[in-house]
Amino acid sequence: MHELDSERAVLAESKAALARMYADVLVRDIPVIGGEDNDERFTNEANQRAHEQRTLALVDLPDVPLFFGRLDYEHGTIDGIDRIYIGRRHVHDGSGEPMVIDWRAPVSVPFYRATHSDRQRVLLRRRYGFSDSAELTGFEDEPMLGPEAHDQGDAFLRAEIERPRTGPMRDIVATIQPEQDDLVRAPLNPSICVQGAPGTGKTAVGLHRVAYLLYTERERLRRGGVVIVGPNRSFLAYIRKVLPALGEVDVRQITIEELITHPTDAIDGPETARIKGNERMSGVLVRALWSFVGTPAEGILYSKGAQRFRVHDYEAQEIVAALRGSTGYAAGRNALAQRLAHAVLVLMEQRGDSPDDRVQNAVARSKPVQALVNSVWPKLVPEQVLHRMLSDADFLAEVAGDDLTTDEQAALLWAKPARSWKSAKWSSADAVLLDELDDLIERRSGSLGHLVLDEAQDLSAMQLRALGRRCRTGSATVLGDVAQATTPWAAGAWDRVLSHLDKSDGRVVELDRGFRVPEQIIKFAARLLPVIAPTLGVPTGVRTVADALAVVRTAEESLADAVVESCRTALAGEGSVALIAADDQIGALQAELVGAGLEAGLLGDSEDSMEATRLVCVPATLAKGLEFDTVVVAEPARIVAAEPRGLQRLYVVLTRAVSRLHLVHSEPLPEALEQGVLR
Repeated sequence: MHELDSERAVLAESKAALARMYADVLVRDIPVIGGEDNDERFTNEANQRAHEQRTLALVDLPDVPLFFGRLDYEHGTIDGIDRIYIGRRHVHDGSGEPMVIDWRAPVSVPFYRATHSDRQRVLLRRRYGFSDSAELTGFEDEPMLGPEAHDQGDAFLRAEIERPRTGPMRDIVATIQPEQDDLVRAPLNPSICVQGAPGTGKTAVGLHRVAYLLYTERERLRRGGVVIVGPNRSFLAYIRKVLPALGEVDVRQITIEELITHPTDAIDGPETARIKGNERMSGVLVRALWSFVGTPAEGILYSKGAQRFRVHDYEAQEIVAALRGSTGYAAGRNALAQRLAHAVLVLMEQRGDSPDDRVQNAVARSKPVQALVNSVWPKLVPEQVLHRMLSDADFLAEVAGDDLTTDEQAALLWAKPARSWKSAKWSSADAVLLDELDDLIERRSGSLGHLVLDEAQDLSAMQLRALGRRCRTGSATVLGDVAQATTPWAAGAWDRVLSHLDKSDGRVVELDRGFRVPEQIIKFAARLLPVIAPTLGVPTGVRTVADALAVVRTAEESLADAVVESCRTALAGEGSVALIAADDQIGALQAELVGAGLEAGLLGDSEDSMEATRLVCVPATLAKGLEFDTVVVAEPARIVAAEPRGLQRLYVVLTRAVSRLHLVHSEPLPEALEQGVLR
């Protein structure tokens, strides 16, 4: 107990030091540059933002321990220091001496990598246990000399994973495993794609990788920024506290619909959305755009005083032909005006004049030149092109080439076309096509420094192209599981995903050890893999939990009562509880729970719905990426029947539990699951 008190004193001193660091930054004067020009104003705003971010990064979060581990080194290993505490951020005393070392620092690596056979001069590794209120409750030592106790690290990992949870996702910085650490600390380039089975911690790896890259490449990434793209707002709400807990507060977390900003009032059917998401659409869009460029039927006659200068039709045709397809659409239109003007200037010079650039620009803006440009190379917005494609069958057939079948063209055409592009209603898939057209018309400038795509297996080729355009010179971390691909427009294998992102040099790494989902649940869900993802091997669970899986069959009229009873039983234990059901069923089941006296939130109502109650009702389509201590799944057959890739959706749903999974059903389970079920 004396040593535990001593460690608590170290924690208290570290917290006091962090408070001093926070106070020092808070009162520090922000440098202000006098003047009103844009550069000085930008510098002042940047200084203000940097001060605000530094202040936020030093906030002591009440439920986040300052350190979680300790390394005792051989004497003098690190500048004479033989003991370091490892935590989520760097903390120093008033003289600059480190009290807590950031987990991302090179000196912290042995905490995750040292073994008895390669102890990296470490004598002892200590791990700490904390309560939910960040009170230090105990510690566990792993001597690196002498006989190895194989279960020490595993026991700590298990205790941390099984610690009851409520609310958003927690960081895993104290329990990062060596194979995860390899990915977290991988260089910024090349890009990395992580194929991760359920429970392997791929989302956590991606978030911790962001924190690590911001630590090692902060200046480089600050210019372009870092963006995390998630599948929906519920998922982003679930992960939103991880990076702030690691001291990183300046990372944008959005959905792809928020990144590609365009009003979307229409909804496509699955087949139409699949076609619009296919990479073949990129070729169709190119042909559609450039079909608006015509052939000059006549030249131009430019007048300057009494002089006349004629550029013949064949000369104008040669200029247009040379520009067509060799540049962006808008750039080509501007270049056409300049080249026509240059042809006029050549005629002027032949008559003895000495025109300069100002004269050429004046000619380019003149009425005869602009009239020809507008007639053969009209100014366009993306909506004009797409409206014509989706409303004019003959035009679509012309630009479809060999990329679209007759049936696919019919699926794309609007049943009732809008009168004009200004009144058209666009779908989410249309927004991505408009984004591609926008880039074809005028190439996007700038690039993100790093892009993280979570649940990337659900993205279409066209969505991936849109994301790649925003990260042309940056790198990416791609996270997903092809077995959990639930959208009909999913791009497919990871090499294709990387190709669409224009990151073909990225490397694909597989995580197949499930730390967070018990072995019994993983094996049960994996019965679906031969049907939904036959190329994948069966993931391995590293934990078994008593009574982890229960399957209850009941009569249809008793289903709601059985669900209520399962949720009530789950709430008698500790931690978070989720009821997951088909989207069209979840509202009625929530009403049954509330009617039975249980407090049950509904995911999607607000970003705080997972924190408001221990029991949350989750529509199956929003379950991806989430974790709960106990999951109750109602009527799996309804989940499967709700969409074309329903078995994939069910695989997602079955793998959300960290401790226990209860299936309640009246309709038969899918055949692969029914075999060998014990009731």
